Amino acid sequence: MTRFAFTIHATDGRARTGEIAMQRGTIRTPAFMPVGTAATVKAMKPETVRATGADIILGNTYHLMLRPGAERVARLGGLHRFMNWHCPILTDSGGYQVMSLSDLRKLTEEGVEFRSHIDGSRHMLTPERSMEIQRLLGSDIVMAFDECPRADQPRDVIAASMEMSMRWARRSRAAFDAGGEHAAGAALFGIQQGALDRDLRQASAEALTDIGFDGYAIGGLAVGEGQEAMFATLDFAPGQLPADRPRYLMGVGKPDDLVGAVERGVDMFDCVLPSRSGRNGQAFTWAGPLNLRNARFAEDSEPLDQRCACSVCSTYTRAYLHHLVKAGEILGAMLMTEHNIAFYQQLMQAMRDAIVAGTFASFADAFRDDYCAGGGK
Repeated sequence: MTRFAFTIHATDGRARTGEIAMQRGTIRTPAFMPVGTAATVKAMKPETVRATGADIILGNTYHLMLRPGAERVARLGGLHRFMNWHCPILTDSGGYQVMSLSDLRKLTEEGVEFRSHIDGSRHMLTPERSMEIQRLLGSDIVMAFDECPRADQPRDVIAASMEMSMRWARRSRAAFDAGGEHAAGAALFGIQQGALDRDLRQASAEALTDIGFDGYAIGGLAVGEGQEAMFATLDFAPGQLPADRPRYLMGVGKPDDLVGAVERGVDMFDCVLPSRSGRNGQAFTWAGPLNLRNARFAEDSEPLDQRCACSVCSTYTRAYLHHLVKAGEILGAMLMTEHNIAFYQQLMQAMRDAIVAGTFASFADAFRDDYCAGGGK
């Protein structure tokens, strides 16, 4: 069986569409990965996530190592069996979560010592331990362990962090390759760092390419720098990475972020936004986001989005969803999240279709016209 093979089927400008073949299934690109932080995409059953069109989901190394524990998941047959998801799973390395715990961590060349946000217990996360945890989980796409500095740090701090991440990437590669049967069936991605600096990102890309990975992620964006700065970085960062490997923009994003990043050559995405927004009463639509808490929806008998093919839009009205959200009913979070995940998957399919048809530029312009100016009408 194929361990990992990336094929580009069509390009249109810098946008590209293809597929990643792996033992647990094929991932169509551009791909959006719903985030299943703690072995669940919140408020959704795994089979419902699959029914939206998702080919792959993301699991979180940091959260799963703390609860229920990677060794326990391994004893129970691995993450796929544990959560009843039998398609590919990408696991992040834990580096981003550890960065966000700056008050609870101690960073050294060896790795990061930190205190659990759950019970205060002490843990050490190194490139080797990150690879071990992801192996115990049974991840299909493993992420190298890195540090993700804030973009507003001084350049010398960002440079030193990037260089350490590249040393950690080499250690991640060695530890992954020592993983025996798991390494023979899984893939390893490296993570480009360097914040908004073109030269630092070029140096990072060269270091990662020298090590050699199955795919390459663009890290250190979507951490507060704003869309304009992110797009300015994406104008050059994807092109610094090998063209014959998938390019994964971590932690992105809003629907218009996805379209702009695909325009710039990105193949893979993940973000908590569609599920988190759904739980908080926000729906994404082709005509822009809707806040279902708004009183104007109280007697609105229209579907969330007339252009959406999901089961929520074919079954329930805005008025009913408004009621569920306002009443704090669990079903409201479930239905809103299902719609948002389905909308994201329909957006990815529309982009794939437009790239094949050679109409991506006009699709992107029309999408922005409707989404950014529509106000959810």
